[in-house]
Amino acid sequence: MKYDLLVHNIGQLILPKSSSQPLKGQEMKQLDIIENAALGITDGKVTWVGPDEEAASFGSSERIDANGKVVSPGLVDPHTHLVFGGSREHEHSLKQAGVPYLEILAQGGGILSTVTSTKKASEEELFDKASFHLERMISHGVTTLEVKSGYGLDAETELKQLRVVKKLKEKYPISIVSTFLGAHAVPPAYKGKENEFLKEMTELLDEIRDAELAEFVDIFCETGVFTIDQSRQFLQDAKDKGFGLKIHADEIDPLGGAELAASLNAASADHLVAASDEGIEQLSRSDTVAVLLPGTTFYLGKDHYARARKMIDEGTAVALATDFNPGSCVTENLQMIMSLAALKLKMSAEEIWNAVTVNAAHAIGKGMDAGTLEIGKAANFVVWDATNYKYIPYHFGVNHAHSVYHSGNKLWERKPYGEIQLSSAR
Repeated sequence: MKYDLLVHNIGQLILPKSSSQPLKGQEMKQLDIIENAALGITDGKVTWVGPDEEAASFGSSERIDANGKVVSPGLVDPHTHLVFGGSREHEHSLKQAGVPYLEILAQGGGILSTVTSTKKASEEELFDKASFHLERMISHGVTTLEVKSGYGLDAETELKQLRVVKKLKEKYPISIVSTFLGAHAVPPAYKGKENEFLKEMTELLDEIRDAELAEFVDIFCETGVFTIDQSRQFLQDAKDKGFGLKIHADEIDPLGGAELAASLNAASADHLVAASDEGIEQLSRSDTVAVLLPGTTFYLGKDHYARARKMIDEGTAVALATDFNPGSCVTENLQMIMSLAALKLKMSAEEIWNAVTVNAAHAIGKGMDAGTLEIGKAANFVVWDATNYKYIPYHFGVNHAHSVYHSGNKLWERKPYGEIQLSSAR
């Protein structure tokens, strides 16, 4: 037996359960772990998984000694706002003073500030900035992610953002899913004319579909933004044109976004901090994934997090994401989100790993391509500087990734310990 690449001497190999549907309820508590394992890869795909002692007799063109470390599927980040201009550190003092986000938004800050910066930036500038952040995500173990538009709020800038995402797909050898979020906020000129604005965003759908600029359509359904009825119509129009659906739902007020997502069979309902009991029940009866964003709650200094325990215990499929964006969650570190899930959402290590792999993949339509290491799937994996899988969410705020691979190709590797040049000066 000979492979292109053989990863051997793996201390623990994390194998989330393969499924054509996201894992729900008790399934999220199950995580297969093979001790002393090895992984065979040919033509960029997993072709063998088994005990390390059996792999000793196999031939390979290249061998990687994992040195007893943990190996997992590549992480999947199913909710990011990667492409934007400018930054918003000047708003930090307002948040520290307790000014609500919707009030900052009403003052022309928040997303509207980023919209202005994004409109001013050239396509090349946006691409360079997004590349910088994307490479940080990869270095933290992400091999598949979703990227939204939404900082244009006009046809020209929204399309510009989506073209940048397409260029990122062409440059980077990872899996990127694109989402059109033109309905991210109401531009000041359209206050009181929200339906007119949504009509303009709907008119972009044919062009976006024909140019293959997005696979999903999203909308921010929230107080002061778009209502349930407006969101239902907009998403139904997108569904009729062949797009997958996602929704920013019940982040601040329990408007019924979770219920709407379930009724439309959306791929995901995201945020859900204020989701009602009824909304959680309807999600549990659907295959819509609840994408939770604890980093946003943490960064905004709030105490009330999404009710992950109730969701999982009642049978909802839960995933985790960074929500990387310039205003409410400025981090590319999905590992940090894993720690917050343990600390604030009371999720077990097993649930967390399933939430950033297999369920996160299903939340962006990649359940059959990413999120697990199984025969025939792309060999997207991470070697971790840890000897057991529980250590990564336990030790928070740092990067535990040792090396990151997509389709068997190394994308990133940490410099060996001892390569930092220490000054001899005292």
